[in-house]
Amino acid sequence: MEVTLNGEVRSLVGNPPAVGEELPHFKVFDKDGEKIKTRFLFGKPTLISVIPNINTSVCSIQTKKFNEEVDKYKEANFLTVSTNTIEEQQNWCAAEGVKNMQLVSDHEESFGYAMKLLIPDEGILARSVWVVDAEGKITYREICPEIVMEPDYATAITELKKLL
Repeated sequence: MEVTLNGEVRSLVGNPPAVGEELPHFKVFDKDGEKIKTRFLFGKPTLISVIPNINTSVCSIQTKKFNEEVDKYKEANFLTVSTNTIEEQQNWCAAEGVKNMQLVSDHEESFGYAMKLLIPDEGILARSVWVVDAEGKITYREICPEIVMEPDYATAITELKKLL
């Protein structure tokens, strides 16, 4: 699959999973450096916000918008995934006052390869939003065709609400 970055074509490492498929196995790291594996997300509906780089304006906006929603949906998991290091993510959270959204690091690119969202030439993930049911089945996905465009926040939240 391909996306664009400021109008220039970028290839992903494959074709990301489709709605109806199971969330693939991956591991990411939380703010304490602890592994979060796919299976840890089961049991609750989950919204996964995927951003290329937390230190860019659109990624910052996307993370803040979903952070505003976290407290409204205690019965759901919210994750933001990027290839930034844990330190970069925590520095951003401190600077922006983001406390509730769980930022997780895919610095090992496990998530990027499993989800086929990695843009290997850039070492970043394609901007996307995923909603997964409590059993791990993908019920919604939006892969932004242009990396610098924001996702459809309202539709993603609506799809999450359907699972609650």
